[in-house]
Amino acid sequence: MTDHYTALGLDSAARLADVKRAFRQKASFWHPDKNADPQAPARFRAVQQAYEVLSDTEKRQAYDDNRRRNLLDSPLATATDIWQNYFDPLTQGTEP
Repeated sequence: MTDHYTALGLDSAARLADVKRAFRQKASFWHPDKNADPQAPARFRAVQQAYEVLSDTEKRQAYDDNRRRNLLDSPLATATDIWQNYFDPLTQGTEP
């Protein structure tokens, strides 16, 4: 999953004005006519896609909801929970 906030250099609390400003800056920098870097066309497309999603209220809400579902708030706590819920019962009562 592409992180649209990273493509624009923003955090998820960015306002619409911040999204627009970041888009103009990044699009100007990565525009293939102005930037000879071989990665410029791909980065420019990523910036355009990010703006398309983050500037539309409904698309942004759907993206944020999906992003929250996919990101772990606390990887260590999640791993501990998985271990305790699934593996501990298997190992309890069995001796090597």
